[in-house]
Amino acid sequence: MTVADPPLRQSSLASRLANQPYLLLSLMALFWAANIVLGRFVAGHVPPFTLTFLRWAGTFLVVAPFAWTHLQRDWPTMRRHMPLLLVLALTGFALNNALSYWGLQHTQALNALLIQSSGPLFVALWALVLFGVRLSWMQAAGILVSLIGVLVIILRGNLAALADIQINAGDISFAGALFVFGLYSALMTRRPKINPLSLIAFTTGAGALMLLPLVGWEVSIGDRLTLDTLTIATVIFVVIFPSTLAYIFFNRGIELIGPNRAAPFFHLVPVFGSVMAIVLLGEKPELFHLAGYLLVLAGVVTASRRGSAGKRPAS
Repeated sequence: MTVADPPLRQSSLASRLANQPYLLLSLMALFWAANIVLGRFVAGHVPPFTLTFLRWAGTFLVVAPFAWTHLQRDWPTMRRHMPLLLVLALTGFALNNALSYWGLQHTQALNALLIQSSGPLFVALWALVLFGVRLSWMQAAGILVSLIGVLVIILRGNLAALADIQINAGDISFAGALFVFGLYSALMTRRPKINPLSLIAFTTGAGALMLLPLVGWEVSIGDRLTLDTLTIATVIFVVIFPSTLAYIFFNRGIELIGPNRAAPFFHLVPVFGSVMAIVLLGEKPELFHLAGYLLVLAGVVTASRRGSAGKRPAS
């Protein structure tokens, strides 16, 4: 064995992981579930627009040193596709997250998790409107089955619980975030052929700059950041897991299997969220949890199968 063997093995492992879209998308869903739970937990303590800015500014600072060489090489291509890259920064980072964090300040976690399950529908809508890509019957069936599973979990197996859910401004804001993110997901299939680190570095940096007016407005009305242990821990967590890692995983997943097959993994977010409630908040596991998990898993597997790729309408 040579000194170079361990790095080579590490490189090989990273390469294998980078080609496992289902694992990457499942981890993405886990990190985003944690982000929703945490976002609701710190509501009222960390201003939403300031948190969004710190999230993407922090992610840019983490990624930029590793991306610098790639950015220099990719810049001519990026400059030619600048309008698209700016739209990706706006929809996938600035506006989407500002709406979701603001929404979590004004709604219950139950509502947010329920609305989150509509994510694949927005992706399918934008893919159809922009590029004429239709859901296959298998994708539609998978989304429906997993959506039923999500409802079983969130409603605790009791449809009567729907009557207790009240729509408010936070719900509308969170739904708006998913609508915007659906556009980002669809447009990601048209992104320029650049290194993934170049893409993440540019879109997070540009997204953070776009948020500065909202942060300024937040400060002007007296909604300022309290620098304490909870704030610092929150920022560190959201920068590393639901931001840097989750977006790299999500972008790679779309690259490998496309947006319509990747979108059903959104349904794993409320599943993981309910598991966190059981583990972290001491909620008791029930039979409906198992039933819901099995339905979601069946739906995700069905919708993300290789043979379920969306089709363009006949001309």
